[in-house]
Amino acid sequence: MAEILHLQDTVSGATFAPTQAEYFNPAIGQVATFDVLYDYEQLRATLDRDRLKANPNRGMWRYRELLPLAPDAPVPPLAVGGTPLYEAPRLAQALGLSQAWVKDDGANPTASLKDRASSMVVALAMSRGITTVSTASTGNAAAALAGVGASLHQAMEIVIFVPSSAPIAKIAQLLVYGARVVLVKGTYDQAFDLCYDVCLEKGWYCRNTGINPYTTEGKKTVSFEIAEQLHWQVPDVVVVSVGDGSIIGGIHKGFVELYQLGWTTKVPRLIGVQAQGSSPLVQAWQDHIDGTDMQPIAVSTLADSISAGLPRDRMKALRAVRSTQGAFVAVTDAEIVETIPTFARLTGVFAEPSSSVIYAGIERAIQLGYIHSEESVVFVSTGNGLKDVARAQQSVTQNGLLVEPDLDSVLKAINQAW
Repeated sequence: MAEILHLQDTVSGATFAPTQAEYFNPAIGQVATFDVLYDYEQLRATLDRDRLKANPNRGMWRYRELLPLAPDAPVPPLAVGGTPLYEAPRLAQALGLSQAWVKDDGANPTASLKDRASSMVVALAMSRGITTVSTASTGNAAAALAGVGASLHQAMEIVIFVPSSAPIAKIAQLLVYGARVVLVKGTYDQAFDLCYDVCLEKGWYCRNTGINPYTTEGKKTVSFEIAEQLHWQVPDVVVVSVGDGSIIGGIHKGFVELYQLGWTTKVPRLIGVQAQGSSPLVQAWQDHIDGTDMQPIAVSTLADSISAGLPRDRMKALRAVRSTQGAFVAVTDAEIVETIPTFARLTGVFAEPSSSVIYAGIERAIQLGYIHSEESVVFVSTGNGLKDVARAQQSVTQNGLLVEPDLDSVLKAINQAW
């Protein structure tokens, strides 16, 4: 266990003991999200990355000594983390890059990276004796929380607030896991605020991305895995899709911590990709706007998992890009749909729209000079394509061959079509 030194808000730098505040600096408001900080000098003196070789646990709890959970505390049984990192030479060639890899976090139990955050939050809830955890989500965080909650050997109530416009497959996943689902006739941002307010009223633990600082602690483990899978040789660039900003903030924190421990020699540049119809962070980055000055905007995009009118972890997201000399880029919904099969055919990884967006995003970043041909890039695919089959069907124009069930018909159809 990494003993928490303090919680530090991302706006003023004020510090709190973990028992003093739960989600953010109350004197400033929700924008002042917390960083969970440790005594890195002590950790550097006591931890040895080579000890990991003897650890048979291949999942996220492999890095338990860098997570805020007591050594004897139980963790959810779902095997979260330990997802594959695929070398993707054809992807690199298509984009003119030196090397490329795909981190397939759609291979997690509920098919998204957000299993990491939910597993962390649920583990903390268990250690505190909390019996109800709630979150707002467009689908993936909700499915992650519902699935992790269902896996427990003890009863825990999971309550989900989700926009009624979320993909049917994602809503069905929540119901299958037995979560209590509140369908909000409104936006994700409205569902977010309602969830938080109800949690305060009911005394529930709120997992909301950007409010609960421990979601970042779960998400940072993807960086630990990438670094270890590359034998601690950090890539030049990591690219990821961005909605609320928590994932890119977690990726940044993970790489910064590895650097502070002396386990790696650099922190990669981070490229965040947003849908053009939901790109407040792109605008803020381009116009040098501070996260405290950002205002809600109306959003419209088919990439539901990255749709956010006011990103809740905007301070961490902007810091991640600015401090690494990275960039934010935006791509259209048409480009997102078009790249679903492109990304899949070059890598073998079937990504949902909010993940395949990274291919179009890297094309844009290369055009704008944010990435260069001699560089190595890790693409973080955050969710599986089966979460939104309708968009996948929309992305492919050619149907399969319809044939009579005899050899001559099959051969004739093949010869004519191919």
